[in-house]
Amino acid sequence: MTTSIDPNRSRYSFDNDDPESVGRHNHLSAMLDGFTFDRLGTVGELTGRRCLEVGAGGGSVARWLAGRTGPDGRVLATDLNTRHIPTGDGYSVLQHDLVAEPVPEGPWDLIHARLVLLHIPQRAEILARLAAALAPGGALVVEDWATEFGNLCLSAPDRETAELINHYQDVLVHQVLPARGNDPTWAARVHDTMLAEGLVDVDTAIHAESWPGGTPGALLIAVNVAQLRNEFIAAGFTAERIEQLDVAVQDPRLVVRGHFTYSTIGRRA
Repeated sequence: MTTSIDPNRSRYSFDNDDPESVGRHNHLSAMLDGFTFDRLGTVGELTGRRCLEVGAGGGSVARWLAGRTGPDGRVLATDLNTRHIPTGDGYSVLQHDLVAEPVPEGPWDLIHARLVLLHIPQRAEILARLAAALAPGGALVVEDWATEFGNLCLSAPDRETAELINHYQDVLVHQVLPARGNDPTWAARVHDTMLAEGLVDVDTAIHAESWPGGTPGALLIAVNVAQLRNEFIAAGFTAERIEQLDVAVQDPRLVVRGHFTYSTIGRRA
């Protein structure tokens, strides 16, 4: 399937065609899958259910869902660019543009979207369409990062490194990503948005961990900068500081805080 051309597509923050995207998907899976699987485990029995994984990335959540739904269920993994979603793992794959195209035909017993809507300016409209695509009793699970909080660095070998990490966070959250349509406050507004769409039993859990240098949560910083290097430089983040950052995130003496992951579940009555 070929997606329609939309101006928002070219502005998506983290392009799957970028060589760094493989590392990105691996780091995010290592950071978030455990929490995501725990949350999805609370929605009820999935055997034989119809599940839609929106923005499937590297496919780890779709693979987990396929293992729970079994041969009588259906799992559809979608993404704007599906090149990193493995096939043959018990789920179907569809290239899909959330902004320009309707939600894939359901109805769905479970819809999951992780780190997707915060990057899309039409996020509230898309959430409404996802909610409308649920079967009666079906669950919508939206997981996004609240990134507006500062003090990302918990410990560092010296003051300069701590200031470097927090400078990175400030440039990313307040300059680079907002220019691409990202909203760092969205995660905290999902709960109220689901209620406004008529979903019931809405529940939000918030999760974060610490990550030493050399582990996925720290290495993701370097991946982010590599994918958005031109934007960081345009925002005043020099090439020298980027090199210093690449070294710092490998140092086990560095410890960073993961972003607060808001996992919100709502059901169609």
